[in-house]
Amino acid sequence: MAPDWVKQTTIYEVNLRQYTADGTILAFMQELPRLHELGVETLWFMPLTPIAKQNRKGGLGSYYACSDYVSINPEFGTEADFKQLVAKAHEMGFKIIIDWVANHTGWDHQWTKQFPEYYLKDTATGTFKIASGMGDIIELDFSNPALRRAMIDAMKFWVTNFDIDGFRCDLAFWVEVEFWKEARAELAQLKPLFWFGEYDQLERPEYGQAFDASYTWTWMHRAKDFYQQQWPIDSLYAVLNEYDKAENPTLNVWFTTNHDENSWHGTEYQKYGEMAPALAVFSLTWNGVPLIYSGQEIGNRKPVLFFDKDLFEKGPDAEYLKLFYSTLIQLKKKHPALRTGDPSCRTYRIKTTAPDQVVAYLRKQGEKEVLVILNLSGQNDLHFDLIDPLIDGMYQNTFSGAANEFKPGTPFEMQAWEYLVYNK
Repeated sequence: MAPDWVKQTTIYEVNLRQYTADGTILAFMQELPRLHELGVETLWFMPLTPIAKQNRKGGLGSYYACSDYVSINPEFGTEADFKQLVAKAHEMGFKIIIDWVANHTGWDHQWTKQFPEYYLKDTATGTFKIASGMGDIIELDFSNPALRRAMIDAMKFWVTNFDIDGFRCDLAFWVEVEFWKEARAELAQLKPLFWFGEYDQLERPEYGQAFDASYTWTWMHRAKDFYQQQWPIDSLYAVLNEYDKAENPTLNVWFTTNHDENSWHGTEYQKYGEMAPALAVFSLTWNGVPLIYSGQEIGNRKPVLFFDKDLFEKGPDAEYLKLFYSTLIQLKKKHPALRTGDPSCRTYRIKTTAPDQVVAYLRKQGEKEVLVILNLSGQNDLHFDLIDPLIDGMYQNTFSGAANEFKPGTPFEMQAWEYLVYNK
């Protein structure tokens, strides 16, 4: 079961290399007050471990080609630096989770020489098995009990030495679920941790036995098809219904971009165009855990390089997006109707007279309510009525503060891709 703090948290993914000119832990520490003001509470650091040099891609290599599981990449700083950051972050109310890359390492990881039996072998060549065609990484053999023991001990190192609060487990579904169950049980003896797995529960439901939260790739791809190929709005609801009925359910992590999407498939604006802000509203108000990637809150409009230095850039709407995200994150954090995975919170689809263009829903805990209305169409001056008996009373616009009385039959006018958020 996820720690209680997860239920109203927003995850912020930190791409340390591209975050500041120095790209270091100490330089990032200077950003903590700004992120605290923004309201994010869980900082997910992409891998902090050293990067292998053999078969390295680009000038700096991939975060995900590790050469040592129990030390800090000197590109980022020292162990003392990270201890200082975690202590400061905890003092300010943040939680810290780190990326854990269990399935594979880089070619010159220290285990390749000390314990070559930890690795899978290519039967044709007799050398280490390359991971899924990615030439800079090689796969570990989780049928080896000694490897499993070493991996769990390495994970313990980060909890005992740095007091981190959880793991985001890279390509979790590439590693057998029994390992994750074993690792979780052992690490639970140290402290309660948050386990966030990179898999979609609609594709790999068995991993819900080990993880608290998982990706929503199915939703991400369907939203892209909806926008780019003009799929019907019911196709979105169909996916949401699938998540509601999932086996071994985990908390859904909703996002419009992350490090993989940004670098390899384009920014959220390239994927979703004018719909991107409305999707961000959805991510922060639907039942689940919102995820924001570095640079989103400043309007970064470029796909950043993955293997080389390439800083995020402020967009022309940076000031607006700071207000946009902080308003929604604070609402998520404080409003009881937006608690994630809380059986006392219900989500209701709200009926309108424009069901093929408008997505409207109510998050409700007792008398506490959040109403969200999204015009998911390119139509300006869209006129429609709310016709749902669930909507009745005074509601305050979350962004403007204006109060409105809503009841069945209340008319609305919205512009293309506009979003409205109200609390009762």
